[in-house]
Amino acid sequence: MDKRIIIGGAAVLVIIVIVMFPKGKESVVEPTVKQDTTGARLYDQASSLKMSGDVVQAKEAYQKILTEHPDFVEVEKVQKELEDLNMKIIFSNTPIENKTLVHQIESGDTLGELAKKYGTTIDLIKRSNNLSSNVIHIGQKLRIWTGTFNIFVDKSQNILILKDGHDVLKVYNVSTGNENSTPVGEFTITSRLVDPVWFNKGVAVPPESPQNVLGSRWLGFDRAGYGIHGTIDPETIGQQITAGCVRMRNKDVEEIYSLIPRGTKVVVVN
Repeated sequence: MDKRIIIGGAAVLVIIVIVMFPKGKESVVEPTVKQDTTGARLYDQASSLKMSGDVVQAKEAYQKILTEHPDFVEVEKVQKELEDLNMKIIFSNTPIENKTLVHQIESGDTLGELAKKYGTTIDLIKRSNNLSSNVIHIGQKLRIWTGTFNIFVDKSQNILILKDGHDVLKVYNVSTGNENSTPVGEFTITSRLVDPVWFNKGVAVPPESPQNVLGSRWLGFDRAGYGIHGTIDPETIGQQITAGCVRMRNKDVEEIYSLIPRGTKVVVVN
């Protein structure tokens, strides 16, 4: 056999190998596989911790996935489960370092005074301590949330972000003003109403009316006529369609309302 043919065949084989298995291919694939594996392991760990009731450690595992493995294939699921877990922790009686304290009831204490003293709401105190009424007793110990909630609204994405300090707790889809009518800036929540009356061109529309666009809750800004409220048209959430207010689904605004006291800061950006 002609040696030149053998050498030529080997050269062709080398070319085929190079084409089929280009240099550096493994260095591109390997990190992705490794990250997915690590993300999956952390996700299993978070799920196990949550099932066992260790919600604080479960939260840390979820957060680690989001910060260190953002390419994890189920990252959106992780985000949703973390948000649900955040709400579960806040509404529970779980002690959280630097975020909760235990107050022992003394003579003269009321839920209203405690809410004002600690910058929280009566609703949150009641839910955190499984109270079915406003009646409290001397010597009773109540878990109080002392974190500082604030709200960030992004009009370009029609989202409202509930934060505790700088920490993101939950992201809600909302509607904002048509023709960019929702004002931009920093505002303060100055009024809180359950089943609000809607004043439409001087006419009072009662809460039970199907024409009352405010839904089940109102959180008013320190700018007259503007605030965060519910809706009778949940299908419009996600659109720039309101007269200038921030509109939420009723179940979402009710959740926010139970957490947000007067004095809460709201930042709105384009």
